Amino acid sequence: MKRVLVIAYYWPPSGGSGVQRWVKFVKYLPSEGWEPVVFAPDGADYPSLDPSFQKEVPASVEVLRGRIWEPYAAYRKLTGAESTQVTEISSGKKSWKQKLSLWVRANCFVPDPRAGWVKPSVKTLRKYLEEHPVDVIVTTGPPHSVHLIGQKLHHATGIPWIPDFRDPWSRMYYLRYLPMTSATWRRLRRLEQSVLDSCSTVLACTPQVQEDFRAQTRTPVACITNGFDEEDFTGPAPRGDGLFNITHTGLFAADGNPQELWKVLGKLAVSEPGFREELRIRLVGKVDWEVLEAISAAGLSDNVVLLGPLNHADAVREQRSASILLLPLRNDPLYAPILPGKLFEYLAARRPVLGIGQEDGAMAQLLFQARAGITADWDNQAPMRAFVATAWHQHCGGGIPATTGDIGPYTRRATTHALAQLLSQVSGTCVAGPQKSADLRRNTPQNED
Repeated sequence: MKRVLVIAYYWPPSGGSGVQRWVKFVKYLPSEGWEPVVFAPDGADYPSLDPSFQKEVPASVEVLRGRIWEPYAAYRKLTGAESTQVTEISSGKKSWKQKLSLWVRANCFVPDPRAGWVKPSVKTLRKYLEEHPVDVIVTTGPPHSVHLIGQKLHHATGIPWIPDFRDPWSRMYYLRYLPMTSATWRRLRRLEQSVLDSCSTVLACTPQVQEDFRAQTRTPVACITNGFDEEDFTGPAPRGDGLFNITHTGLFAADGNPQELWKVLGKLAVSEPGFREELRIRLVGKVDWEVLEAISAAGLSDNVVLLGPLNHADAVREQRSASILLLPLRNDPLYAPILPGKLFEYLAARRPVLGIGQEDGAMAQLLFQARAGITADWDNQAPMRAFVATAWHQHCGGGIPATTGDIGPYTRRATTHALAQLLSQVSGTCVAGPQKSADLRRNTPQNED
């Protein structure tokens, strides 16, 4: 059996569906002939954890830990409080202390605040690989500093290396809110380009990100989307409570606040008999106060059910018992190429999905192809109203039908099979020796730690 070293910051993961990606890959890779070894930080400052995912990892999987230093404890001491925002970088008003901390974060921790993990990890893993060889190295980001670990190991050993991008790097939407100097921005772009140019194959999560990277490098760029685990959706769907439940699971940030939708629901509560009495807006996970304020402004405060963070199994039950699943993207043009990880679980739940975002973006295309719902532009109330009204009338007429589109390509077994094929392909392209080292040195910034 071949071996793959997976370097992942989030392990065990939080409840985020995108972060689940590698837990599920690790779960199914042995059945594809690959033995995964995981390297993760020791004592990381995770924002949240879902211990239930630990049960997903086979007991035979070796998990290595390496020391990490992060600045978050110093940040909390400076500001005197935890952040109350889901996405502090792009949300809310900031105090002078928060502005100062963001400047430090942007310009003193490049490419991100986990950069202190790179140097000691390279040292630890070089020693490990001397005694326990692997066939491929995979790094999964964000945080994208993890790719610098893979780059240095690839440079030192010649082992094929795949950087897996769960999100874009320099084109990630929130970077525009960081007060980076022009010199910092140039450094970030150099790091990104060096990673793309020096790896064996780039792995993207969405077709649009794949095309962006293809335009940026000559290195082959593969695409394997996120997915859903069929084992999480076995058995009959849980029985609902008979109410009209519009459900959102996961982080609900202020920059993803669908204000026009709340207005639509407020109008339907006035015009449709029984709508106000039966409507429930069920929110699972952390919710920014601006979202709740906008719902209140629409006259719907009494219709909100705040469930807080739930473990993954309970979140899946909420998805499967929903009348409509709500998925607003971040309101930013740079978010168009991104496919949120929870979208695939929404597909598996077989409930109609109301997406809010770019009508020509990656999510809109996938929902259309899977016949699972629609995507309405942020300011376009008409399709929002039509979608909700149709579901409401179906609800009143006996029940909202399940979606029936083909979602087979997005099962975790299918995506892991695609990954195993990629690993096998890349593991046969190792080029060791002086020429390989010289090529890598030309593509690697030698002054970066």
